[in-house]
Amino acid sequence: MTETFVIAQGGGPTAVINQTLAGAAIEIRKRHKDARVLGALHGVRGIRDGNFVDLSALSEQDLRRIAATPSAALGSTRDKPDAAYCEVILKGLQKAGATAFIYIGGNDTAGTQQILADAAGKDIAFVHAPKTIDNDLVENDHTPGFISAADFVAGAFLSVDLDFRALPGIYVGIVMGRHAGFLTTAAAAWQLDEDSGPHLVYVPERAFSPERFIDDVREATSRHGRCIVAMSEGVTAEDGRSVVENLVPPDRLERDAHGNVRLSGGDLGMTIEELIRTGLPGARARVDTFGYMPRGNIATINETDAREAFEAGAFAVEAVARGGGSVALQYENGETSPQLVPLANVAGKTKHLPDDFMLPDTNQISSQGRAYLERLLPRKFDPAKPFV
Repeated sequence: MTETFVIAQGGGPTAVINQTLAGAAIEIRKRHKDARVLGALHGVRGIRDGNFVDLSALSEQDLRRIAATPSAALGSTRDKPDAAYCEVILKGLQKAGATAFIYIGGNDTAGTQQILADAAGKDIAFVHAPKTIDNDLVENDHTPGFISAADFVAGAFLSVDLDFRALPGIYVGIVMGRHAGFLTTAAAAWQLDEDSGPHLVYVPERAFSPERFIDDVREATSRHGRCIVAMSEGVTAEDGRSVVENLVPPDRLERDAHGNVRLSGGDLGMTIEELIRTGLPGARARVDTFGYMPRGNIATINETDAREAFEAGAFAVEAVARGGGSVALQYENGETSPQLVPLANVAGKTKHLPDDFMLPDTNQISSQGRAYLERLLPRKFDPAKPFV
């Protein structure tokens, strides 16, 4: 029987998700000469609708060109299938003659694979390949997509700090991350010294107080002559709700199909601007929402990130041979390598920023957090220390 592999991409695109796609497709050719490789367009919707592209028809050169291109080449989806939807997906896979389904995505994607694997038995092998700039998949030391996005954030904050040395003021950069603050901490990866920004880092794992925020900014400005702030879009208030929910009027809140408050717009930025305007009247201040810019920036594709993403895709084919599961990037003895873990270990779970990555009494990165960032984000630049 001819092997038929179906590959799909889910969730937010990244700079290297296509490396994983290509890694899997090329590895399948090596192991299964006559296999069909079908790419489902727009994630599981493509399987539901029978909407596929034949990746088997592409040359290896074409696949490697796709690999080096940011965003999800097959198209993605935010669909979060329940059991009924998964039954429809399973029928779509059976109709396509699938013997394996590799789904590239985050923890919700792993959850979909878990439901499908439980329903299908052993007729089809289900593999989850990791992807997320949020770096929030359990079992993973770090995830494909994170390093490239973190390069963007680290470089942006290094540049902003130099800018605000020349013309001092207050700067707040709002970085993606609903539940985990890893990407926001990357803002501190390339600080020049202790006087450099970001001077304050706010992550979802630490309760945010508007009153303390103003006090922190005032104190940092007094000490450094300026204040650079890195803030996660998912920062939470002391009652556990997002700051957006607490400070933005209900009639202005937007929610997605799953009921999650939309964080990618400018509501948090406008709210923080108003806090600064009223709490520190007359201060020169700027608030920028980075939005989607870090996650798929072609100018900051990290070579290590790209290689590891490709290797994760190739290893996903090995995972098929082992019966399925979740591919996880694990770090041991100074090396990162893909390993196979049960889907249940990853499905629907969130890895949070370790508490010891932040100093206990201040909104700043600890030595443990810095060591982690330095391992993944070695310095790329050696700028001169300004006179001011």
